[in-house]
Amino acid sequence: MAKPATKRSSARVVQLRKGATVEMVRLTCPDAAQAIKIAEGFGTAVIDSDGIRDLHQRLLTDTAEALGEGVGEKAIQIHLQRIVGAFVGSAHGAGQFYSRAVTEARDATAKAANDPRDEDLAGPVGYDSAAHRKREFAADMGIQAHALRCAAEGAVAAYKQIVGETWKPFDRPVENPGHSLDRKAAETQMSTFD
Repeated sequence: MAKPATKRSSARVVQLRKGATVEMVRLTCPDAAQAIKIAEGFGTAVIDSDGIRDLHQRLLTDTAEALGEGVGEKAIQIHLQRIVGAFVGSAHGAGQFYSRAVTEARDATAKAANDPRDEDLAGPVGYDSAAHRKREFAADMGIQAHALRCAAEGAVAAYKQIVGETWKPFDRPVENPGHSLDRKAAETQMSTFD
């Protein structure tokens, strides 16, 4: 029995690689109140959130001003789009890393509280337990993520000030989705025989 003919669409679906947004950064990185709470709880310096934000806003504003005479308006917009994207992407990555560090610190602390085990005991004199080190590491990552959040927010504010539009991440198309590097290499090698 013959199979019924299936109609294939010649339309190509273009997949997009989504960039990090400021909202994603705000969801993963601590805000000023949380950063102060972390700094006070772990006895570290409280960072100047507003200063970091303002400095990065001025940095990009000054950059656009300096480029203004030699670079066109659209080129500055594209340039700033990329720079702001880098700041936002960096902050988002730091926020995700911070979230993982907090999860590991919580797990280690919960294990240490449940039953005494050799791995959770305090180390030799002068060394802390594994759970304590994980909590301190998570605190450090929280402060770093907050600082990078402030830098990203300053960059986004500068973009709006300079370009007059709200910054949005550039969603770039994924090149040949589903094709592995080996397959691309094989296709290139086979094309040499033509």
